Amino acid sequence: MWRAVAIRTAAAALGWWVLSEGRVDGWTVGAATIACAVAVSLWLAPPRAPVAGRLGAALRFGAYFLVQSLSAGAQVAWLALSPRARPVPAGIGITLGLPPGPPRYLLAGTLSLLPGTLSVRLVDAHLVVHALTGVTQIEDDVRALEARIAPLFETPS
Repeated sequence: MWRAVAIRTAAAALGWWVLSEGRVDGWTVGAATIACAVAVSLWLAPPRAPVAGRLGAALRFGAYFLVQSLSAGAQVAWLALSPRARPVPAGIGITLGLPPGPPRYLLAGTLSLLPGTLSVRLVDAHLVVHALTGVTQIEDDVRALEARIAPLFETPS
């Protein structure tokens, strides 16, 4: 419990330091804000027993997301700036293998944050995705993303 409080307090303090641009005169308000933020985070997401594998999965997911985001951003920029490039927008329905709730929401949200794809609708296990580059690789991309998200929630992919 105390470890979770310490980690959350450090994260909130870092966030406050960034928001206040490193100024010292804002720490009076910052201390109260940090205390409230930590209290609310403990209430909304009580600490669980630590699971070593989830930290590694989170780091791998973050690296995967960063690489995919940069790659997809370059692809969308090329589509927008190249006079010869022709986007082929399309929609595709995909049945997800992830369990309901947060794993599916994270997948849908992550797809919407990657340039060139947008989660249009999520009903039960069915996700409708809009893509700028057609449907040829979208299902493969969704399956790869599912495989990265499953370990975060300790579910089979």
